[in-house]
Amino acid sequence: MPVKKIAVFADVQNLYYTVRQAHGCHLDYAALWADISLRGQIVEAHAYAIERGDAKQQQFQQILRNLGFTVKLKPFIQRSDGSAKGDWDVGITIDVLDAAPRVDEVVLASGDGDFAILLDKVRASHGIEATVYGVPSLTAQALVRAASRYVPIEGALLLRH
Repeated sequence: MPVKKIAVFADVQNLYYTVRQAHGCHLDYAALWADISLRGQIVEAHAYAIERGDAKQQQFQQILRNLGFTVKLKPFIQRSDGSAKGDWDVGITIDVLDAAPRVDEVVLASGDGDFAILLDKVRASHGIEATVYGVPSLTAQALVRAASRYVPIEGALLLRH
């Protein structure tokens, strides 16, 4: 049987805030990579982040690259009313739709319910598996339902200092 080809899409901002809120620590991206690798070969992996230009963040982005992620950055935009914008939803959607015909499974690491319709589409149109990694209490139920497999971010997937 051929090795399953997997594409991984990590919503870095969503993961950072949900893991910190629920567990008070960070996601262990190396453990995430290893966990996904148990099910097949990761043929492409993208991490979507916001560029703020600080050294600690650049160091983190280099760790992601060393694991095998292509790091996609968007500038952090501070609006005149004080709110901020840094949203990769459209970029992630385009990349998932682009990758779907080439792989057997897409893995989305995010709790954002806006992606439920995307996973429904990918599963129906391409007949592939869609796995979601998300923080249990902070992952939209619509997203869990849209996935063929849901993996809670807890335990060994956490980086506890």
